[in-house]
This record gives sequence, structure tokens and C-alpha cells, in this order.
Amino acid sequence: VQLQASGGGLVQAGGSLKLSCAASERIYSSSVMGWFRQDPGKEREFVAAIRWGRGSTYYADSVKGRFTISKDTAKNTVNLEMNSLKPEDTATYYCARGTSPTHVPGDYRYWGQGTQVTVSS
Repeated sequence: VQLQASGGGLVQAGGSLKLSCAASERIYSSSVMGWFRQDPGKEREFVAAIRWGRGSTYYADSVKGRFTISKDTAKNTVNLEMNSLKPEDTATYYCARGTSPTHVPGDYRYWGQGTQVTVSS
């Protein structure tokens, strides 16, 4: 399984970006797709996750109300719409596939290559 993340870039504080992650094969309903982020020198941090079958969503407290995770089943793609961006959202964002919507990176088996998001103040 290959995951290809895209959509990162440079944006001013208060702006918006939409990240996408396309899977190379069908995502099964038992799967969970998640987004994590990581700054250099810091641990990888959970951002959001979605159960592929039910569509249930989960968010880190730091992004709740600003970020929205969604799925496009036909395209095997998971999206992360990010609004009201803050400088502290700056990080490399990774998509991942697992089987449970945990906050633990080690619980996700497949990872994309990461896409950089930079929010200027």
C-alpha cells in the first residue's frame, strides 16, 4: 500500500489549506486513515483520523473546530481541510493507514511521504 500526500504549502496565519492523501489501492471499510504532523526534533503528533467504513472522525484538541477530515471513497482519498491556521500548525504532515483511531503513530502500519505546511505570522 502506498500513500501519496499532497497540498502543503506556505500560508499566512488565519489562512486555509487542504491536504489530500491518495491510496494506491482500495481502502477497506475496516481501515482507519489518519493525519499526523511532526516538527524537527519533536515527536510525531496525532492530528485527526477517520474510520473508513462508518465515517466517524477524531481530532486532536489543538485542531478541533479548525480542521476537518473527510474521505472520498471513490477516489480512495482522505482529505484534511485546515482553516484558521496558526504558526504553531507549521510542520510536516503525514497521512497514515491503520485499523484503530488511536493517537499512537506506531499503531498505523502504512505511511505517506509527508507534505510541508508552513504558516507565517
